[in-house]
Amino acid sequence: MPVINRIAANADELTEWRRDIHANPEIGFQEQRTSELVAQKLTAWGIEVARGIATTGVVGTLRRGSSDRAIGIRADMDALAMDEANDFAHRSRNPGMMHACGHDGHTTMLLGAAKYLAESGNFDGTVHFIFQPAEEGGGGGRVMVEEGLFERFPCDMVFGAHNDTSLPVGVMTAVEGSVSAASDRFWIRITGRGGHAARPHRSIDPVVVGSHIVLALQSIVARRTDPLDSAVLSITQFHAGSAGNVIPEEAVLNGTVRTLLPHVQDEVEKLMPQIVEATAAAHGASATVEYMRGYPPVVNAPEPTARAARAAEKLLGSEGVIRKRPPSMGGEDFSYMALAVPGCFVRIGQANGAHGSVPVHNPKYDFNDDILPIGASYWAMLVEQELARG
Repeated sequence: MPVINRIAANADELTEWRRDIHANPEIGFQEQRTSELVAQKLTAWGIEVARGIATTGVVGTLRRGSSDRAIGIRADMDALAMDEANDFAHRSRNPGMMHACGHDGHTTMLLGAAKYLAESGNFDGTVHFIFQPAEEGGGGGRVMVEEGLFERFPCDMVFGAHNDTSLPVGVMTAVEGSVSAASDRFWIRITGRGGHAARPHRSIDPVVVGSHIVLALQSIVARRTDPLDSAVLSITQFHAGSAGNVIPEEAVLNGTVRTLLPHVQDEVEKLMPQIVEATAAAHGASATVEYMRGYPPVVNAPEPTARAARAAEKLLGSEGVIRKRPPSMGGEDFSYMALAVPGCFVRIGQANGAHGSVPVHNPKYDFNDDILPIGASYWAMLVEQELARG
């Protein structure tokens, strides 16, 4: 595994940075200490720094040579709102906050690459180091894009990465197409006419109406979605009534929609109110749908994915790079950046037996420091590949 020697020599320093960030977690849009640490280090290395994008976001810009080519590399900085159950020295010092998804490692790997590239300068063009707040539900990626991220820092392509506790150290993924799902929520409110359970003909039963709606909505997946695409529509709650002999006035349903392609997400959102309202009306009731979008699916574009794979193969060999893998149904707001600029989101294996294999979002999780030089070398090699001199 040809990790860059200068980065490998800094492994202890990278571990120190990562554990300091881990011990001082901050949740979305509150990453004041983390963004200050990032900005100070970038500035010390002679990298131009812009702050305050999406409140606590930081972008470092490094230029060498005269080429107008430019790429962006993104790392997320926020922690989760949960307590840590580990007992090592670098455990969280902030109650109710924990780096349980590895963003401390993502930030450190990008810092490691930035330091190396600033020192070596072995490229021709511009690299933007994007340190994003609020990935864990806050949509910091969306806010950065809406606040003009790519107008202020134009990029030909953008790249992101996440640790993967299901893959061993020395393995990465670079998979074209959808790699992470959109995760949307919805609420359906049905209004009927309440009455005595013994005289249902004098009522309009929202429980019966809701039952028909549950079944009718499955036609979106079964009959309105291309079988080669993917969609999941799950009703996860059905609330109605307060007594065994009363037909209630209202029923409320809610659930989730998961899709892998933007046009499928659009179609499901469009069809749901049509089916719900028509089904309710057919039974003499009325119904409304509140549909709330989560993150869009992450869709890796062909060219950036091929380029990411090429850099990963230089680092790990072709046997260490997975090119085909089923997508995750989890959400990831790198999707907003990949919708704005052609992008690729890779995953870096961190499992080494029991070490590094505790799943993310678990109170016992910890990032595997052994992969810090791998991630930093990957970013550095990608920049030197894409912005090669001559």
